[in-house]
Amino acid sequence: MSAADTGFMILCAAFVLFMTPGLAFFYGGLGRRKNVANNIMTSFFIIGVAIVLWFVVGFSLTFGKDHGGIIGSLQYVMMNGVEIGVGPYATTIPFLVFAMFQMMFAIITPALITGAVAGRMRFKALFFFIVLWTFVVYYPIAHMVWGDGGFLAAIGSIDFAGGNVVHISSGVSGLVLALLLGKRQGYEQVSYRVHNIPLVCIGAALLLFGWFGFNAGSALAANELAAHAFATTAVSAAAAELSWMAMDVITDGRPTLVGAATGLVIGLVAITPGCGFVPLWAALVIGLTASPICFLAVSHLKHRFGYDDALDAFGCHGIGGIWGGICTGIFASQAVNPAIRWNGLIYGETGLFMAQVISIVVTIALAVVGTLVCAGIVKLICPLRVSEKDERIGLDITQHGERAYPSFTGLDD
Repeated sequence: MSAADTGFMILCAAFVLFMTPGLAFFYGGLGRRKNVANNIMTSFFIIGVAIVLWFVVGFSLTFGKDHGGIIGSLQYVMMNGVEIGVGPYATTIPFLVFAMFQMMFAIITPALITGAVAGRMRFKALFFFIVLWTFVVYYPIAHMVWGDGGFLAAIGSIDFAGGNVVHISSGVSGLVLALLLGKRQGYEQVSYRVHNIPLVCIGAALLLFGWFGFNAGSALAANELAAHAFATTAVSAAAAELSWMAMDVITDGRPTLVGAATGLVIGLVAITPGCGFVPLWAALVIGLTASPICFLAVSHLKHRFGYDDALDAFGCHGIGGIWGGICTGIFASQAVNPAIRWNGLIYGETGLFMAQVISIVVTIALAVVGTLVCAGIVKLICPLRVSEKDERIGLDITQHGERAYPSFTGLDD
């Protein structure tokens, strides 16, 4: 057991927890003024729900003894046996510290979904959906990717900090849920403007800060691999910020602050699966290419197919996560991390690339089917969508009975 590794991992866990309030502010600023409290609340309430579920049964289902490569056992229910010594996943930190670090991923992942359905989903329905989705989608995917005996790990796919587990699963689920809910009122007639740009930037800054714990902490020790993941994270985020600004200039003649913040987040998303596997130069390539791909998804793909991904959860996290997973299969190197089975496609080996493609397809399939199942169950309890009247008034008042800001004539929308 290492005191240095333990302290490092506790700090990283705290950093990752900090990302959920950051996401809340990011989504809150992007949404409409009359829905900002609801947008923030849809991330904040998950802190309570996810932690309780994780302590009771979630950690066990994710990291317990394998069953069929799909899900864990109930051996760690109520954290039974977790507080004693080290565990099978990290030999230099307490098993409980590992469990707490992984718990933070279980918090932020379902919160990402909420950006796709902002402004129109009934809070009661969202509450029940998140609980069900965590069991049906998150725990199985996390076990398959990171759990001992997990199916996707067994075929040789790699995901250092959550490309499949966090971003693809939540982004695809958000898209499916948005399609089930339908478009916001006046979606094709009304201009949905960002209502608070400083709040967006505060959220992006908190996400950037926390993401270094997210990625570097996934090394599970204060070592050279953690330093490498830290560096690739910084390089990709910076490159993606610049390339989004370039896309803004190319299309509109000037860079935007919201675009710079969005590009920064996309660079973080895209490097997440490969941050501990790809060389530093590859992180630059991943960041530079991720923003244009996501930019086109947000500005063209969404309008071409007519879906209402309100705050671009799928366009940023889904597309960015898929691209990051593919790039990991292209650029990953055993010289960076000898734990991987094959080198990436660029080095002349195809095994890893094929495993990455299979893992992405499996994640998408589980996210689609799981979301449809969870939404179908919730519809038996209550409607998924708020009424037209409630949507016009705003979800802050109708779902929570409070306003984020004082009311000023002419400023409420």
